[in-house]
Amino acid sequence: MNKMILVTGPARSGKSEWAETLAMESGQPVVYIATATENPHDPEWQQRILLHQQRRPQDWITLSVPEELTAAVMTANHDTCLLIDSLGTWVANLLSQDDEMWQQTTAEFLEKVQLIAAQIIFVGEETGWGVVPAYPVGRQFRDRLGSLIRQLGPICDTVYLVTGGYVLNLSILGSPLPKPKS
Repeated sequence: MNKMILVTGPARSGKSEWAETLAMESGQPVVYIATATENPHDPEWQQRILLHQQRRPQDWITLSVPEELTAAVMTANHDTCLLIDSLGTWVANLLSQDDEMWQQTTAEFLEKVQLIAAQIIFVGEETGWGVVPAYPVGRQFRDRLGSLIRQLGPICDTVYLVTGGYVLNLSILGSPLPKPKS
C-alpha cells in the first residue's frame, strides 16, 4: 500500500468511507485522527460525529486533534496507518491565524508529513466548486483549503477523487500541474 494517500471530493461524497476502506485494507493498526470537536449545542453536528464514530472498527484508536495536527502526526509509529479526517475541519479550526502564521503552519505540516514512516491517509474537502463566498472568512477558508490540497496532492503517492458515487484514481487518470513559479 502507498505511504501517503489523499482522498478528496465534495460534501457527502463518501470520502471518509473510502478512506476508511483503504485504512482497513492496509492491514495495519489504524489511528484515526479526528480534527472535529464536539459541540453539545449543535445536535446536527453531534449526529455527524456520531455517524463517523459508529462506522469505525472498535480496535481503531481515535485521537481528537483539532489544531496540533503536525505534532500528532509526528508521534506515529512506523507500522501504523494514520487516517486524518478532515483537513477542511483543521483549516476551519485555524482560521484565526494570520496569513503569515498560516503559511508557517502549512509549510511545517507539508514538510513533516513527508518524514513520517507510517502510512497516512488524508481526507480533504473540495470547497471551490461553487459560488465564491460573499464574505471574507468564507473566501479565506476556501482559498486556504484549496491551496493546502493543491500542495498536498503532488507529494502523495495516490490521490483519489470521490464524487457521484464513484472513486477516481487521479494519480492514474490525471496529470500533475507544473509547480507554481515563485
